[in-house]
Amino acid sequence: MDEEAKTRTGCRLLDLPWEDVLVPHVLRHLPLQHLVSLQRVSKQFHGLIQVYLANCRTFDLSSDAFCSMLKDNKVLHRLSLQSCSDWVTDKELLPVIGQNQHLQRVDMSGCVWLTRRSLVAVSLSCTHLHHLGLAHCEWVDSLSLRSLADHCAGLRSIDLTACRQLKDDAICYLARKCLTLRSVSLAVNANVTDESVEEVAKNCRGLEQLDLTGCLRVRNQSIRTLTEYCPKLQSLKVNHCHDVTESSLDPLRKRNVAIDVEPPLQRALVLLQDVLGFAPFINLQI
Repeated sequence: MDEEAKTRTGCRLLDLPWEDVLVPHVLRHLPLQHLVSLQRVSKQFHGLIQVYLANCRTFDLSSDAFCSMLKDNKVLHRLSLQSCSDWVTDKELLPVIGQNQHLQRVDMSGCVWLTRRSLVAVSLSCTHLHHLGLAHCEWVDSLSLRSLADHCAGLRSIDLTACRQLKDDAICYLARKCLTLRSVSLAVNANVTDESVEEVAKNCRGLEQLDLTGCLRVRNQSIRTLTEYCPKLQSLKVNHCHDVTESSLDPLRKRNVAIDVEPPLQRALVLLQDVLGFAPFINLQI
């Protein structure tokens, strides 16, 4: 009897079958916050939670779960909100930003319910920020971008795709303040002109990637400025920039810069192949 009692008292939770008992009958009843906390107890508990997550058929990251998981976290370095972009608001995000001043990478792309308050909060709290994603955040305006430029001078990459409120003045201000930018996307913004591109080129000499897709008012002049001032440029996207021609792109091609628009002759060959159904042999060395 004593031996049996000893066996009972010596039984530990992790000794129970994980996939047959703990995962379906215990862990599924715990709130997400507790599961996250359990992972930190030991390597075994971390492994158990990973098994649970791997077999989880429903995973609802609601606003309550989001707040519960992060309410005590003050050591975040990276924060991506793309998976909750259709519901996250300033109410959930502002407390997280306010207590995580070491954030270096934040991606708010597609978060349509946020406002300029979130971007201003990021600029004031996260002064060590290096990477920021704001693609398709049409609430980004000149005032909030200027706040970012004033407080996050060490920014290395920023995605402003389809931030259609922004005009040249705000983008130029950002370029003059954030001199270490290496990757910039200004795509899908009809307000962007040569002025913005030239200011980025002249101030951000270490620029490696620039996306101008769909910037209809960009012309050859700014591409030539880019060629002159940005020797480290590796990638340039100018698809649907109808006033950017091969005369400004050719010098960049000779530097092996990756450009998303084919040279005119190459485009003609592709079109000919589509029409004829085969690629004709043409001696390009003549």
